[in-house]
Amino acid sequence: MDRNIPVKEGQEYTVMIEDMGRGGDGIARIEGFVVFVPDTKKGDTVSIRITSVKSKFAFAEKV
Repeated sequence: MDRNIPVKEGQEYTVMIEDMGRGGDGIARIEGFVVFVPDTKKGDTVSIRITSVKSKFAFAEKV
């Protein structure tokens, strides 16, 4: 499963929200890997913690 997934649960990053998902979550990319971040908007730069990693994307929370 760990095929080039650049993030792990619990890791923290500073990211820029590049886009918005259909559900209203912000979308950031870490080495091209999509990370969904709730309570953000396009253009935000935020510190995040990865909360869940799937095969094609991850979820994070603001810290």
